[in-house]
Amino acid sequence: MMTPDQLKQRILELLDDSKAKDVLCIDVRDKTSVTDYMIIASGTSSRHLNSIAEHVALETKRQGEVALGVEGKGGSEWVLLDHDCVITHIMLPEAREFYDLERLWQPLAPGAVKLEQDQDHNQEP
Repeated sequence: MMTPDQLKQRILELLDDSKAKDVLCIDVRDKTSVTDYMIIASGTSSRHLNSIAEHVALETKRQGEVALGVEGKGGSEWVLLDHDCVITHIMLPEAREFYDLERLWQPLAPGAVKLEQDQDHNQEP
């Protein structure tokens, strides 16, 4: 079983593998007991969202980290993967802009770091 930090890192790598866009990881450990990290990423289409979600769910499951829940698959504009200590939101840009989760959590989490597509995810931000 992975630590929350290891799982977060693995999910970030899998999002990068899947060509997710505008990946943001927010440390919310000091703000909520629901999860340790919230990851927000964008996809280019509903098909891309589903592909990203399936890749993350399958690869984390192979490493013994089964998602507790997956919401929004199909033709949705938002897919959520709940790995307990890491919650991943994969959204179409329009939905991401509308719901603006970054605004809800970033002011509460000054340590939030936006990850660039080409950034080496193995380095601590």
